[in-house]
Amino acid sequence: MFCIRHIGSNFLRAFKVPHLQKLVVNIGYSKTVEEYNINYKRLEERGEAYARWCDAIGLRHWVLAFDEGHRWGHMTTNLVECINSVLKGARNLPVLALVQATYYRLNELFTQKSAETHERKRAGFTYSAGNIVVHRFDRRNDVFEVHEMTTEKVLVVDLARRTCDCGYFQVERIPCRHVIACCANQRLDWQLYVHDVYKMAEVCKVYRFEFTPLGDPETWPAYEGPTLVANPTLR
Repeated sequence: MFCIRHIGSNFLRAFKVPHLQKLVVNIGYSKTVEEYNINYKRLEERGEAYARWCDAIGLRHWVLAFDEGHRWGHMTTNLVECINSVLKGARNLPVLALVQATYYRLNELFTQKSAETHERKRAGFTYSAGNIVVHRFDRRNDVFEVHEMTTEKVLVVDLARRTCDCGYFQVERIPCRHVIACCANQRLDWQLYVHDVYKMAEVCKVYRFEFTPLGDPETWPAYEGPTLVANPTLR
């Protein structure tokens, strides 16, 4: 999976057309095939070279509608790069000091986040469905047609297959406002359609492991492994 910010930067570097960079990003964020086709056609109309450049990337690597559910809606590498804030100010330290700084800072972070997640678990969440009219079409399979009164859009929601025409439900595996409206219409618990990965019980598991105090190095057991001799020319 490729970062959409880097794709946008590479496109701008290749073609020097800032007004089309946003369109390329929108193509990547397309949650449905229909949305992708509309955005792609708009780009192709402005120049086939732009479209061919995007084709070379490979749809599954950067477009949400074709990612086979691997991205969970995340389009950038921020989840990986967030570790930079943990190691801020420690990058130029010797390796042992760097490892020590990482250990203690992660311990502090885990302690803090564990308390926050348990607090959120007690607080709970609230969602609003908005101005939506729901019509149930299939009583056996929980298929609905929903009408957005503000935009006049008509979308199909299939609770059994966990899909919605807006694409949000299947991409991020969390109920969109159309699904919540259907659940409210049928007095169903919308939380049943939230993937386990989002549930606070699962979030708390991330922080269930405990860090062991390192203690004074003089109390550590003797090390009997291979000795690493540093190359002084690499200092």
